Amino acid sequence: MKITRTFIFSIVFLLAGGLLLIAALQRTNEIVPYRMTTLPQHVVPSVAFEAPGVTTSILRFPNEDDSLSFNLEIPTVSYSLIVALLFVGVGTYGLVPLQNERAQRTKTNGLILAGILIIPTVLILAAAGQSTNMISMLGASFRLGTPIIIGAMAGIWCERSGVVNIAIEGMMLTGAAFGFVAYTFVTASIPGQGGLWIGIAVAVASGGLMALLHAWLSVTFKTDQIISGTVINIMALGLTAFMRREVILNADASFETLSEFSIPLLSKIPVLGEVLFTGKPIFFSMFLLVILTHVMLYYTRWGLRTRAVGENPHAADTLGINVQRNRYINVIIGGLIAGLAGAWFSLETAGGFRDGMTSGTGFIALAAMIFGKWTPFGAAAGGLLFGFSQALDTRFQLLNVPIPVQFVQMTPYLVTMIVLAGLVGRATAPKAVGQPYEKE
Repeated sequence: MKITRTFIFSIVFLLAGGLLLIAALQRTNEIVPYRMTTLPQHVVPSVAFEAPGVTTSILRFPNEDDSLSFNLEIPTVSYSLIVALLFVGVGTYGLVPLQNERAQRTKTNGLILAGILIIPTVLILAAAGQSTNMISMLGASFRLGTPIIIGAMAGIWCERSGVVNIAIEGMMLTGAAFGFVAYTFVTASIPGQGGLWIGIAVAVASGGLMALLHAWLSVTFKTDQIISGTVINIMALGLTAFMRREVILNADASFETLSEFSIPLLSKIPVLGEVLFTGKPIFFSMFLLVILTHVMLYYTRWGLRTRAVGENPHAADTLGINVQRNRYINVIIGGLIAGLAGAWFSLETAGGFRDGMTSGTGFIALAAMIFGKWTPFGAAAGGLLFGFSQALDTRFQLLNVPIPVQFVQMTPYLVTMIVLAGLVGRATAPKAVGQPYEKE
């Protein structure tokens, strides 16, 4: 039997289902029946069961309009048994050596279903005996996924033109630092939130300057693009630490962030209105960037040329496309977008700057881009998945889940490794990505 991705995930779900089944069966031993009471003749007698301990999880869906709010109460033991049997069944079927195409498709669909069920299962088990607010959980997933999704868009612009950009992390960090520095200088002279908007503009521009350096090294001088990106990341760490020590710590700046607002009418939509249409400016720009990137790549002449340069620059050159100029412009656009993602940290969320505050978000954004197979909507889905894993970290701590906090904090990075190791499938990068172009 070949060790394939299907085989590995079948084993994983088989083991997970077995462990969950054992745990659920142990809890059923605690369940005791109610005493039967005298009922009218037309009512069929039944036996209700209860457990002396925890038996239900309550998922809350609140809304500003109380009439639209509801709670979903789920019996934990029964749910665990059903999911455990499903995991065992999917895992067992995945190990059966059937080679026809229909069987393979069924195996894949079963594994996908089991994978989707992991998220609600984790939440239900974590909330056993308690209640958890699903709206705030979903909202936190979108907001924590904002810099990841924006960073993934930056990576798509670069890599679709054939330039590897692992410097997204450094561009984000530079944008976060220089944007906040600009804000500290103008905050006293500009009333309201004008200083924050100037800070955002400087953050975007600083990300673009770092991208210009990356393009200069990798396109003009044909430096190895991985080395160029690594140099920028290291330089950004040192430069931003120096700026914090010499400028920010000595500055007298208020810790202010961009104001939140709601989109009229749309924010009143039940459930999703509060999540998607109430937020801050950079959060809303995330949706615009995903749509704009998709439209530009697939419905414009520039997008067609960019994809041609990323796939076959020699053929593009013979058609009159200036390969180097195209790559320069796309890398700089990617840097501008990464700078905006950096502004999310310092100007929209934290209201300040600390050393290394991006905490590897740029690398997770690259993972989201690969997860989405270099497509905007796919990368956005990957960013939302990683945002959910970060929100899960906070939710576990609020629910007092008996897991060491260090393991909980590893969740986003574990999700990144698992996704890249197995869930992505065959992700084919643009053929010319990472290859310097020599004009013949």
